[in-house]
Amino acid sequence: MLSLLIFLPLVFSLFLLLFKKQEVIKWCSFVCSSSYFLFSLSLFFLVDMDSQQFQLVEKYEWLSLLGSNYFVAIDGLSFWFVILTAFLSPISILASWNLIQKKVQAFYICLFLMTTSIMGTFLSLDGILFYVFFESSLVPLYFIIGVWGGAKRIYAAMKFFIYTAFASLFLLAGLIAFMHLVWQSKGVLSASLLDFYSVVPVFDSSNWFNQQNILFFCFFIPFAVKLPMVPFHTWLPLAHVEAPTPGSAWLAAVILKIGAYGFFRFVLPLFPDSVAYFAPFISYLAAFSIIYGAFMALVQENIKKLVAYSSVSHMGYILLGLFSQNAYGITGGFYQMLMHALSSAALFLMVGMLYERSHTLNIAKYRGVAGTMPILAGFFVAISLSTIALPGTGGFISEFFVLVGTFMAGRWESLIVALLAVIVTAAVMLYLIHRVFFGKEDEDSKSFLPLSNREKYLLVPFVIFIFMTGLFPNVFLKYPSKYCLFSSVTCISKAVLNKPISGDTP
Repeated sequence: MLSLLIFLPLVFSLFLLLFKKQEVIKWCSFVCSSSYFLFSLSLFFLVDMDSQQFQLVEKYEWLSLLGSNYFVAIDGLSFWFVILTAFLSPISILASWNLIQKKVQAFYICLFLMTTSIMGTFLSLDGILFYVFFESSLVPLYFIIGVWGGAKRIYAAMKFFIYTAFASLFLLAGLIAFMHLVWQSKGVLSASLLDFYSVVPVFDSSNWFNQQNILFFCFFIPFAVKLPMVPFHTWLPLAHVEAPTPGSAWLAAVILKIGAYGFFRFVLPLFPDSVAYFAPFISYLAAFSIIYGAFMALVQENIKKLVAYSSVSHMGYILLGLFSQNAYGITGGFYQMLMHALSSAALFLMVGMLYERSHTLNIAKYRGVAGTMPILAGFFVAISLSTIALPGTGGFISEFFVLVGTFMAGRWESLIVALLAVIVTAAVMLYLIHRVFFGKEDEDSKSFLPLSNREKYLLVPFVIFIFMTGLFPNVFLKYPSKYCLFSSVTCISKAVLNKPISGDTP
């Protein structure tokens, strides 16, 4: 089942090579991606939502000499992101229907290849296999930005690739070091994450330069760059601005989430003492990312750059929750990953709809758009409510959990900054809505065509999920929250009590 989820998009990309006509390629891509999403929904019937174990496990020999296997499985952490990745596949194809006019076949092949690499990243339980999928996701997005992007697309693609590829070298070094630790401990060379979890590097509180701290930064840096956390964020706004609409949606919804997923899967369970040691400092950095991103968004004149800096701010909430070291914050960090994926992807899709009509990203060029596009204005306001964490939306649930977790951790300075950023974010989105959609109608805005049925159908699922996650959070937290609780208790147990706990403790 999981291998099909990983490699079916690769098969689809090869299937597209059989066709030459653009319309045929578009329809084949949409039918394949829609079928793929429907196929992914079978996980609801195959996965036991009351279990904390890895499920649908597949393990085959791969690189035997290195102790690396093709080892994939699904659990509460990866479940919703597998569904989200499959959902984004047909959405991105619909979003590019009229936007992409050159090299259409190559564009859809890149989308399918990116789906394969991201799905493999979320499902891998082998360190080397994870690294292969983690790195391979850079290639299709590099071409999506570099070939179909804006005027500075080459520079943006190069900066994105160099930043993330260079940071990933630290991850590779950390994986090799952990394989060596497993060899020393068990006498077996293995890259399995389950073996990694059974080995804890040496931590010496009297010596900052100890084994666990060094390995902690080997894993922290690549995931902080991918997240991205200030000051490792500078590649993101440019990549968002230059990427075509589907590329921005993928970047915001899942590419950034791989960074947060890495903290969950590697950093928290592997380095409990280092997490406890550095958590206050990282909380300050997270709070700075939150307020910095919010204020930077407030002064932007480019609408895509505004949404990009808003993403930097919201990703800071994820980091703040994860390093609160308690179940509330970690659960909030997970939920914020899901909420930001939905709201930011939808915002970039709507910005793309505006761009298709105006061919500009300058906010000053829009005014009174609600007069000619009232439905788009309604969608924009509804999705912005989640961005500003209004009660009734999933954004409120996620940020509230993060703030409660920060309060329980006693991080008062970070809490105050995060609360201030909530107000600034609300000002950003309300000011943007006012400038673009309301006020005296601009002459250019009068010529905008209303939303097509395709564009309406594109946005409806996002609005539904944003309010469902706010009104019925238990549906989405039932399975992941068990993992979050287990993760936080394990972290506290190892760091404070210095003893392992059983999987049944939560």
